[in-house]
Amino acid sequence: MSRVKTLLMYALWIVLFIIFSEFLINVGLNSTYKPIERRDNVSQVNVYQAEATLVNGRIRGLITNSETNNISNKYLEFDFYSERDVFLGKKIIDINELEANEIQNFEILFKLEDVDYYTVSVLDERPEGEEIEILPEGWTTAEIIVATAFTLLIFW
Repeated sequence: MSRVKTLLMYALWIVLFIIFSEFLINVGLNSTYKPIERRDNVSQVNVYQAEATLVNGRIRGLITNSETNNISNKYLEFDFYSERDVFLGKKIIDINELEANEIQNFEILFKLEDVDYYTVSVLDERPEGEEIEILPEGWTTAEIIVATAFTLLIFW
């Protein structure tokens, strides 16, 4: 009975360590994000989170279609710039068919270095040209299993 109790205590310590380390990792990663500035006057795009680290960033917001200025079936172009006004890249979002006063959520995850500010513009047609790649939003189950297997092989 004491052996089972000891085994359960070890299991409990491992679970508590995993929870604690996950908490510290999330706090550490989120503390590296710094706000980036927006330089435009598109009133129908409300950005509530625009942050970047030295190597990546995220922008989250809402698109509101007004009755006076219909932006349904158009495109939003986000241009990213450095502190010295160097163009770093762009990302284009399709705006769905929105009714008047309807709201659409959006999220952009990007991998660019030293982003200081961004601009938003509304376009009628999707422009040709290079667009930055979106960061993967999450790992698939197969990728997690393979990464775990490699990690176990390294420590074994």
